[in-house]
Amino acid sequence: MSVKHSAALHELSAAELIDGYRRREFSPVEAAQSVLGHIERWEHHLQALYLLRPELALEQARASEARWLQGAPLGPLDGVPVTIKENISTRGDPTPLGTAATALVPAPVDAPPAARVREAGGVIVAKTTMPDYGMLSSGLSSFHKLARNPWDLRCTPGGSSAGAAAAAAAGYGPLHIGTDIGGSLRLPAGWCGIFTLKPSLGRIPIVPPYLGRAAGPMTRSVADAAWFMQVLSQPDARDSMSLPFQDIAWSQFDKGVERLKGLRIGLLVDAGCGLAVEPEVRAAVERAATLFERAGAVLVPMPAFMTPAMLDGMDRFWRMRSHMDLKALPADRKGKVLPYFQAWADSAASMDGEAVFMAFSQFHAARVAAVDACRAFDYVISPTSPVPAFGADLPSPTNDPMRPLEHIGFTVPFNMSEQPAASINCGYTAQGLPIGLQIAGQRFDDLGVLQVSRAFELIRDGQRPWPQPPSEALHHVD
Repeated sequence: MSVKHSAALHELSAAELIDGYRRREFSPVEAAQSVLGHIERWEHHLQALYLLRPELALEQARASEARWLQGAPLGPLDGVPVTIKENISTRGDPTPLGTAATALVPAPVDAPPAARVREAGGVIVAKTTMPDYGMLSSGLSSFHKLARNPWDLRCTPGGSSAGAAAAAAAGYGPLHIGTDIGGSLRLPAGWCGIFTLKPSLGRIPIVPPYLGRAAGPMTRSVADAAWFMQVLSQPDARDSMSLPFQDIAWSQFDKGVERLKGLRIGLLVDAGCGLAVEPEVRAAVERAATLFERAGAVLVPMPAFMTPAMLDGMDRFWRMRSHMDLKALPADRKGKVLPYFQAWADSAASMDGEAVFMAFSQFHAARVAAVDACRAFDYVISPTSPVPAFGADLPSPTNDPMRPLEHIGFTVPFNMSEQPAASINCGYTAQGLPIGLQIAGQRFDDLGVLQVSRAFELIRDGQRPWPQPPSEALHHVD
């Protein structure tokens, strides 16, 4: 079942792999072997994976190969290599949540995204790493090894979907799943130069559901994300916050550059809170805006709608939530949590009920502000992050547990407003680090965000080659 293909199998898109299996040009086993071989060359540099079990991956690939030989694939992922973020439960595997404080108890069932992957025949190659409790925008973890950015090993891939972003950029197969509550899909996607979609809240069922929490595809291309959405968006009654199922024509993601003509697009370059946008980031986003205008869109400068009070309120509430989580742990297990995280969470210990209520009210304030601000536009573009990737060993750009979320001002409002928002690469710093452009749409317009993202993919400036594993002759960062 093997015919020579011009590209390495680990570099092929999901659609190309499925087409190759159908034509019997190559097999799911060969694709899995290619991905595993590429991982072997990269992984000791990146440390992006958890539960990498090659034999288990190959066992799934052999089962897929048998189905293809019988002409009976399970679905649109049959034989396609996939990674799943560590906090998305997979049956029989522990879910440490990125922290050494968690008891390693095997999960009894697959969470919805993992269940959809298995039902569609996807080959789960590994889980991907994350920081403690998913509340850091870096790959720093008390349980996992330090994850690094394939564009520059001295830098973080971002977080909390740290390993997933690094894996996608490094070419660990085409499809990866992450999660996002304030930017945890989009921030690492922006810093690793990949594409992601944080869908409308409830579009992809997930357990446990939570205010603002979404799962989403992390891929090298819009096409792969659209391909993945046809599987991930299938219904699951376990998510009490999921949307009624809608049979969206995900295959219609590519409407060409014509899709941009006449669109009214808000250009947001000031988040209204947090870190100032660095000049290189602003220049790249403004360059993207120029390209949208040349394609026929109407760009309108958009005033900031977030405030420091909104960001601080959400920060304080999340501190209290995490403080309660840590308070429930025995002292010996709490002591295993990153000191930065402990300092952040325990700073909420003195908050009274009134303070917690006032903090929580800022989630709704941010929601109303975002919806009101976006009402005049078809789509909104902005930086994904005000800064490029920072040092790999830092928990956040500020490295200050009292100001840990100063970089999420562009991303977090769209979690609260439940609007779909993507991140796509729009340029590079002088040091060669990717710069992310966020594209947000109206609530429920997930397909439209994919279409606009695809149009930008067609008109953006030339992209640099994907990073390759450092030569084994070179010293690598431990």
